[in-house]
Amino acid sequence: MSQELYTQLALAIIDGDEELAVSLTDQALALGLNPLDIINQGLTAGMDEVSGRFSCGEFFLPHLVMAGNAMKAALTRLEPALKAGGMVRESLGTVVLGTVAGDIHEIGKSLVATMLMANGFSVHDLGVDVPASQFVQAVRDTGADLLGLSALLTTTMSAQRKVIEELAEAGLRDRVKVMVGGAPVSAQWAQQIEADGYAEDAVGAVALARRLVGAAGD
Repeated sequence: MSQELYTQLALAIIDGDEELAVSLTDQALALGLNPLDIINQGLTAGMDEVSGRFSCGEFFLPHLVMAGNAMKAALTRLEPALKAGGMVRESLGTVVLGTVAGDIHEIGKSLVATMLMANGFSVHDLGVDVPASQFVQAVRDTGADLLGLSALLTTTMSAQRKVIEELAEAGLRDRVKVMVGGAPVSAQWAQQIEADGYAEDAVGAVALARRLVGAAGD
């Protein structure tokens, strides 16, 4: 019975059916299933399939967004049960991310945040139009392993460089790996500003994050 429910939950994520994902999550909790198993065998299994289909060109950005929203909604229902049971998801690392100063683009950054959470990272999303000083403070406060900087405008790309420079000035650069992304951003730009990596989409950001923290299987 539980395996069938996990399969249905994975399919709900693949279909991007937020309402069904929440309903099935509630059913699983009502049956007393382990919240961590619901995440790993249901939600994450579905998101892994979505990522695979995206990577091979079968799924596109709207599919990722819908699946991410379904996953996020289901996780929200699971959080109280996890806390009540004193359970903690094993974390691959702590990520601070946001869209840089002067840029208010939200969707891509939020999708990366959701995908990273789905894949076992602890994520602190600072939002949009984030000044360099706030990124630096968040890295200091959280002890982040990774910092993700999104820039969707050519005019705001330089803010990514500024964050990296301020990290160095604060003596934190060696403590955190910096990932950059966004429509005008490239691997060449990442190299130029001495970031640790570049990803062109949310699936690539997860793969890069796993590589940078040395997660098994990458």
